[in-house]
Amino acid sequence: MNAYLGDPRVLFAAERTLLAWQRTAIALMGFGFVVERFGLFLQMVLHEPAGGSQRAFSHGLGVALLLLGAIVALISARQFRQVAKALASAVVPPGYWTNVGVALNLAIALIASMLAAHFLLSPL
Repeated sequence: MNAYLGDPRVLFAAERTLLAWQRTAIALMGFGFVVERFGLFLQMVLHEPAGGSQRAFSHGLGVALLLLGAIVALISARQFRQVAKALASAVVPPGYWTNVGVALNLAIALIASMLAAHFLLSPL
């Protein structure tokens, strides 16, 4: 066993890293939503017909950013689980829930995927 796996600071550092990636995933999702809706806003302001090229571009880019946010959330949850599994059991404080951040990341990824699916299935 590596010496660092017995240090309790490793668990908290890994958790801070998970939270940083969580914020990044949420920011990507938020930006994706704004980009997707901005095309609709431009379409309404410029009085363009439905399905303009500007709208299609922002629609595609917004959905891509939403899906990127979901992927970031899933990868960071997996990485944290790998580190948490490798830690010595004595490092984790009694009653400490290491799965809360992972569950939140999974919920974030699910919400981002559902929103992306909604945008993909709704007409431009």
